[in-house]
Amino acid sequence: MATPNARELAGRAAAADEEFVSAVIDGLSRPQKTLPCRFFYDARGSQLFEEITRLPEYYPTRTESNILAANAAEIAAGVPDRGVLVEFGSGSSRKTEILLEQLAHITAYIPIDVSTSALEEARRRLAARFPRLEVRPLLGNFARPMALPTEFALRPKAGFFPGSTIGNQTPVEAQRLLRAFRNLLAPGGRLIIGVDLKKDVRTLELAYNDAAGVTAAFNLNLLARINREIGPAFDLQAFRHEAVYNQRDGRIEMHLVSRKAQEIMLLGRQYRFAAGESIHTENSYKYSVTQFQDLARSSDWQPGRVWTDADDLFSIHLLTCS
Repeated sequence: MATPNARELAGRAAAADEEFVSAVIDGLSRPQKTLPCRFFYDARGSQLFEEITRLPEYYPTRTESNILAANAAEIAAGVPDRGVLVEFGSGSSRKTEILLEQLAHITAYIPIDVSTSALEEARRRLAARFPRLEVRPLLGNFARPMALPTEFALRPKAGFFPGSTIGNQTPVEAQRLLRAFRNLLAPGGRLIIGVDLKKDVRTLELAYNDAAGVTAAFNLNLLARINREIGPAFDLQAFRHEAVYNQRDGRIEMHLVSRKAQEIMLLGRQYRFAAGESIHTENSYKYSVTQFQDLARSSDWQPGRVWTDADDLFSIHLLTCS
């Protein structure tokens, strides 16, 4: 089967429009207004997130990359010959290249992401760097049930889920997601997963409130995307970015806070905001190693090796299933 080209990926992306509209209407209609964080990643959002990963305050990306670089051979050692690497929420696939350097024995790489532009850019780059590797982008929301192309279904599979994206799910959602990954990767599947660790509050809050304001722009781009794709409704100057650590729930929360009392008209519907009222846009749960291993066991995975950095900022876990 031919690799999807940019036009085909763009055509598939058009089908997501209805889902975006539905999620926006539902989220803005709730007592605590909310917007799903998966919609951050349009072309502009993906670009801004790449900028975030290079910020001095944002430790997760460079720390995880350093852990991968220092341990890539060991992490990749158990991936079977002629296996398939499936990445959930692949983005630019930059960290994946560290693993692929050690995975010359696999036959295919399947990146799954909601961003057409990120998938196409990654496909071109990886095809040039690893010409013998079949790169098969899959456009979609990995949190929903999906199937791999039939020719890969019976091959041994390893999953890759970096970036502590698991932290964007509530613990119940994370358990459900890990079980879905198990169903896709079994039998005998492996999952290599990045998990952000609990640490001092100042380090956490600085990571999501950078001095350059890139994270604020990333958060506000969600409203700009609504204006672009659904209809002009939001004055971005009337909202501000806020990220705080919720000690009770062990998570960073990102919000867009209304600077004043205002009314928004969107698709013929009116949404009122009080001054200080927020739209909750993202959670990022932090775990101890033991907490995450317990979550993995409750999701029918067997915890294995754990790799961390010297400062215990971040962890990479190996999970296996029968």
